[in-house]
Amino acid sequence: MTDRWARAEAQFRQREAERKYRRDDKAWERSRGASATPVADEPDWDDEPAEGWDPYEDDDTAVIPRYVDDDEYDDDFDDEPEPEPRPRRRAGARTAPARGGRAAARKAARKHEGGRRRLIWVAAGVLLVLVVGAGVYKLVNRYTPAEDFAGPAGAPVVVQVKPGDTATEVASTMAEAGIVASSAAFYEAAVQNEGMNSLQPGYYAIPVHSPAADAVAALVAPGSRVGNVVVSEGRQLHDQHDVSTGARKEGIYTKIAAASCVGAEPERRCVTYDQLAQAGATTDLAALGVPEWAVESVRTVPDRARQLEGLIAAGSWDFDPSGSALDILRQLVTESARNYESTGLLESGRVNGLSPYETLIGASLVEREALPQDMSKVARVIVNRLEIDQPLQFDSTVNYALDKTEVATTDTDRGQTTPWNTYAMPGLPATPISSPSIAALEAMEEPETGTWLYFVTVDKEGTTLFTESYSEHLRNIELALESGILDSGR
Repeated sequence: MTDRWARAEAQFRQREAERKYRRDDKAWERSRGASATPVADEPDWDDEPAEGWDPYEDDDTAVIPRYVDDDEYDDDFDDEPEPEPRPRRRAGARTAPARGGRAAARKAARKHEGGRRRLIWVAAGVLLVLVVGAGVYKLVNRYTPAEDFAGPAGAPVVVQVKPGDTATEVASTMAEAGIVASSAAFYEAAVQNEGMNSLQPGYYAIPVHSPAADAVAALVAPGSRVGNVVVSEGRQLHDQHDVSTGARKEGIYTKIAAASCVGAEPERRCVTYDQLAQAGATTDLAALGVPEWAVESVRTVPDRARQLEGLIAAGSWDFDPSGSALDILRQLVTESARNYESTGLLESGRVNGLSPYETLIGASLVEREALPQDMSKVARVIVNRLEIDQPLQFDSTVNYALDKTEVATTDTDRGQTTPWNTYAMPGLPATPISSPSIAALEAMEEPETGTWLYFVTVDKEGTTLFTESYSEHLRNIELALESGILDSGR
């Protein structure tokens, strides 16, 4: 604001300097004594003037008009009559200057000049008052502390820091949520806290009515972020247990429930595993955010508790923990679908011959069966077997329906008929069996070219052998048995 007023003042002074009339000081001195005593260098009016002489031509007391734009000062001169044109002197006629007219012109010029000067001084005075007033206002506001809460703080509320938010935008969010008394107070505290430099987008639980410095400290504190869940590649919706150790492998619903907690005991609020499982089993697929390309297949899933399997993608996700279980699932499913679609999922059928949902199922198998370097080859085995209607026979599909799992499976496990056991039926499982990584999804969208029908991992380092010959595959299985990788814990 100060710079703007300074520029305005400089422009005003420049315009006024250009508007000043120019004058001849010697002529003004002569004009002040013209009525009493003739000036020495005036012409002798009794002498015959030279041919073509004009008495006004050498009148250096006349004001030199300045050039103005057509619209400038129009209002000041609208009422003045235009001067009559001066008649030309006939050749040989004797004329004398009209001394009274010259005096009147000088008087009018002095009067006009004085009026202009008064106008300039009035305008300068008004501008000075504005400049000084603006400066005083700024100084007063500069040294007036921003409105702030004195404390104590209240219950925490959830606010979102969006990707790309500036400190000013975060300050506005805090003020609108009632966390701080004013955005100015938060901003002043935020720019003094180096922790703001590493603030990540996400949801944060901050107490309302906090002093600004406390609100900033709470925002950058390690435990303030809520609603952040990391879904690892190959993770399933529900918990599973290891056959050998009994250790629980937490499912996605368990992880979401833990990430949803806000506040401290006894007021701590969380969405529970059971609430998520119940919401995830609803038949209102639109309310769950199920994408259009998956709706028909999900509607026919034989187990409602597993209908969202694979639709929450692997990765780090932020959700609003103040919402209901249904709200949370809808947010995660919707964002996951957008993430899947960004890979070209909807167009992948031109290459692999599968629907988008079938491609997602295949990607979940690739995730559980292959290391990253072998994913594209395993995807090709899946496509090749589906084309000839040969059962996939993946141990991962057997384990999916079991509460206790291991790499190897027993004859009893493989003999159980389930909608997911690919030993007991041809084709793909009823749903994905895990949340695939983007790498697995891309491998399934565009498998490596090959004729392989079989593969087996032959050692604990992950070496995997591929072949189109069943007899060669049997020899590879013997290598796996020798290494102990296929030993069962049961």
